[in-house]
Amino acid sequence: MTGNAPGGNGPAGAGSIEELYPFLYSGQTDLSSVLEQVRESTVAKTTEILQLRQAVLDADGARLADCGRAMADRFTAGGRLLAFGNGGSATDAQQLVTLFMHPSQRAAGGPARPLPALGLASDPSILTALCNDIGVDVVYARQLAAFGGKADIAVGLSTSGNSDNMLRGFDEASRRGMLTVGLAGYSGGRMAELDSIDYLFVAPSSSVHRIQEAQTTIYHALWELCQSALAQAAS
Repeated sequence: MTGNAPGGNGPAGAGSIEELYPFLYSGQTDLSSVLEQVRESTVAKTTEILQLRQAVLDADGARLADCGRAMADRFTAGGRLLAFGNGGSATDAQQLVTLFMHPSQRAAGGPARPLPALGLASDPSILTALCNDIGVDVVYARQLAAFGGKADIAVGLSTSGNSDNMLRGFDEASRRGMLTVGLAGYSGGRMAELDSIDYLFVAPSSSVHRIQEAQTTIYHALWELCQSALAQAAS
């Protein structure tokens, strides 16, 4: 691989960084000017994520509440949450699992209830065995087939919404009667074409950073709505 490839160490890679952070490569020594550019960049990105979160709320506020109640019903029936994703979305899936299993904050109705959850991207032995013996496309479908039941919840996170292993995972989860919840970016990608996703929440942006920030807000909202529904049912 040559240094001129995108993202490499040659001119192309350096140029892309210059475009992202022009104030670092402009040769300026005026600290106040650099700080002003940083401030403007921070304000612009903050505005973008606030607008994106509002767009998701406007489009899906009622469906988020419905989904939170549906998740609470599954937990009440003895189910658990199985989360999956690729790359950075795998990290987000594991954070979602931690939030449900070991909540570090109070829910709106009082103390948060720990809920059973499992991250399907967290076991390298399982992942590498499936990738090596069969193929990456089945890494989630096979686990959902093994671990999933009718009372369970499958939550898949993707920025593009196009990964084959995500699509196959949702199809398998749906076949097993699981409640399926998808989080995607852009316009939803191929996930938006699936009949096997009960609730799909799309963060309509082409920025991976903004998409993942919005998805973090979405699953925190689902956690709070689920906790609230469980508290109401118990009262």
